[in-house]
Amino acid sequence: MTPGEQEAARQATSSRAAAGSLRAPDTGSSAPDPRSWLAAIVDGSADAIISENLNGIIQSWNGGATRLFGYQADEVIGKPIAILIPEDRLAEEPAILLQIQCGKCMAPFETQRRHRNGALLDVSLTVSLIRNQDGVMIGVSSIVRDIAGKRIAQEQQRLLMGEMHHRMKNLFALADAIVSISARSSGSEDEVINDIRGRLSSLARAHSLSMDDYPHDAGYRQAAPLLPLIHRILDPYAVDGRVTIGGASCDVSGHAVIYLTRLLYELAANAAKFGSLSVGSGQIEISVVSDGDIIRLVWQETGGPVPLAGGPAGFGSRLERGLTSALHATIHRDWRRTGLVITIAIPRAVLAG
Repeated sequence: MTPGEQEAARQATSSRAAAGSLRAPDTGSSAPDPRSWLAAIVDGSADAIISENLNGIIQSWNGGATRLFGYQADEVIGKPIAILIPEDRLAEEPAILLQIQCGKCMAPFETQRRHRNGALLDVSLTVSLIRNQDGVMIGVSSIVRDIAGKRIAQEQQRLLMGEMHHRMKNLFALADAIVSISARSSGSEDEVINDIRGRLSSLARAHSLSMDDYPHDAGYRQAAPLLPLIHRILDPYAVDGRVTIGGASCDVSGHAVIYLTRLLYELAANAAKFGSLSVGSGQIEISVVSDGDIIRLVWQETGGPVPLAGGPAGFGSRLERGLTSALHATIHRDWRRTGLVITIAIPRAVLAG
């Protein structure tokens, strides 16, 4: 073997090792068989690549298909492609074959397919025509890509945008409540303006407590007493004795600071929009009760509009359920004519982080 041939052989061996599933070239040939290269590319693809004949019978199945669907090649080759299709989407397959046979191009589209264990998979499907050497249509090839991660990212983005919109609405409602509360005071114009500024600053500080990066601030990794934390959140509305806070206390740390702050912030926003903080005579009393391993927060509104139970569930309700779940808490509402009473029971261990 010449030095050039030895170098070519060395490079081919290195390429096979990198490709993993690449088949060896034919014995006695210095150039790899193109079919071996193609087979290695198909088998090494992260996507599922499946071929079927015009009757919808599976003809080939790569490693990506095994990883995505859970079937080995010998379990599915020769079987109908319909074994991968949910019952409510069985009409897709004949429609695809009809379009392909009519010579129409199929743009990639998102759909669902079924795993061996019955689970539904969110996938992107790209279908192309297979012809033989004479140009006759003999089947179709499908590239199936798992898009579960994409769907999760889209859902997270949708939730993030929904929460951002919800937070902005709450901030405007709270700012309006603060202006109304301060405007009812008997001070001079300058005193009212300064009072509004101070309360808006307190609102900004309370809002910052609910931000997701708050626990990563090294200054707040230590446990914080519960009652001062509640005071800080409700401070923007604490004028003329409208807000009273008392009872037992305990330490709150870690992510419990975020969850509890956001929950109380949500309750305050609702009170400003619909409850006792929406009118000049309304009041809120928050009492903390220690009951063994459980800490109970009782939020009682008086002097406001008669509360209406069973209103439409919006993003705020969904957010509240998520926060309650994160705290392993239970929340109970009592729609009294005198005002809403909310009881929140949280395990002490969860608050301790």
